[in-house]
Amino acid sequence: MPVKDLREWMQKVEPRGGLKRVTGAHWDVELGVITDLYQRRPGSPALLFDEIGDYPKGYRVLSNSLAAMDRIAMTLELPVEASTMEIVDRWRKSMKSFVPVPVKEVKEGPVLENVHTGSDINCWEFPTPKWHELDGGRFIGTACMVITKDPDTGWINSGTYRVMVHDENHLGLMVSPGKHGRIIREKCWARGEDCPVVVVVGQDPLLYMVSGMEIPYGMNEYEFAGAIRQEPIEVIYGPTTGLPIPASAEIAFEGVLKVNDYRDEGPFGEWTGYYAGGTRPEPQITVTSVLHRHDPIILGSSPAVPPSDTSYFRSPLRSAIVWNQLEGAGIAGVQGVWAHEAGAGRLLLIVSIKQLYPGHSRQAGLIASQCHGGAYTNRCVIVVDEDVDITDTNQVLWAMLTRCDPAEDLEILRKNWSTRLDPLSYPVDKKFFNNRMVLDACRSYDRKDEFPPVATSSPEAAKKVMEKWTELFPNK
Repeated sequence: MPVKDLREWMQKVEPRGGLKRVTGAHWDVELGVITDLYQRRPGSPALLFDEIGDYPKGYRVLSNSLAAMDRIAMTLELPVEASTMEIVDRWRKSMKSFVPVPVKEVKEGPVLENVHTGSDINCWEFPTPKWHELDGGRFIGTACMVITKDPDTGWINSGTYRVMVHDENHLGLMVSPGKHGRIIREKCWARGEDCPVVVVVGQDPLLYMVSGMEIPYGMNEYEFAGAIRQEPIEVIYGPTTGLPIPASAEIAFEGVLKVNDYRDEGPFGEWTGYYAGGTRPEPQITVTSVLHRHDPIILGSSPAVPPSDTSYFRSPLRSAIVWNQLEGAGIAGVQGVWAHEAGAGRLLLIVSIKQLYPGHSRQAGLIASQCHGGAYTNRCVIVVDEDVDITDTNQVLWAMLTRCDPAEDLEILRKNWSTRLDPLSYPVDKKFFNNRMVLDACRSYDRKDEFPPVATSSPEAAKKVMEKWTELFPNK
């Protein structure tokens, strides 16, 4: 049966060794350092912190939730032994065959166990970590859902953006240009209207995954998650915003982004592996209610030098999105896409293609660099032939070094979609662009039949030998 909330998710992963309990860590950097040291090891367990310094027992933080492929697979309703490419294929099919499953409204839910309004609001109630040593404050929104509503169409959008605690009733919200939550906020402000918003902290990790990915404009993330679960997401409607909130969420902050209400925010260690955002004014949320369960759990993430918690799931899911968008743009012969972990699932895309005509590989690379799933902060796209394993970095580098002629096969694209989180775009006061390259590491189409043969065992010869020498290759 699909899990309904974060607690059921933890109950499902713990018996398999996917959850480690930590008692007594302090919220001030210590918790973040433990998380960082663990997330550097792919497959490490999720960490559940309790008895956090200065806070009562039962007020907990879960980090490192999606640092293992088996937990990612489980969250997507796949067998835990599913391979990376099976996860990619699952997301591809979900995007292609998406049939929205509308939310189910319920009148009661665990998130309503505690409701604070007015003078009872205290955003410091929860053990929000200072995740990194040089962070400018404590960030409660890292693996969160930020929910807004388009004032023109009524479309409900959910995105994962960073949320900083300013004081008892104010939160900072940083959203990069072009992201859906920012587009909605700018629409509201252009009309002279405040923008209602909900920040959900501690939800089913599937909702975190869906909120953190490039779901197409106008698509409801709740309905997409419901399609994956094959059952509706149960929601309550917030008492002060009327926005849908997962009924089993751990914590939800309702509030408004008042027109042109800014406050200094940051810095924060980000997914690029830098504190590139600096400190600058960002919109602040005036909190109108706080809803939370008894003994609430913050679902958190500590972005850092990749790979980190966020990139483990974003790499396969973004690979699927870009692959679908390449095919949607009419590119035939795509054999695979990999959004490499070293680029946090964004900066480096590798595309495998079976060349069908002159210019085919270059076309694929250029489109991958600009389609919606690949455009944001991309730095490099590498296109390789179908004989190269795109998940094997050594093979990709070999193809680059032996099939890419720098004088002929390198394209530079200027003034592309980026963010101030990009260390090469920082500091910039107004516009955030980046430059990027497309490396065509395929055999040149006009030399395909003349290119030297690859010096490796053919699949046929390898199969024949392994079948004969079974004692040497017992698992083949």
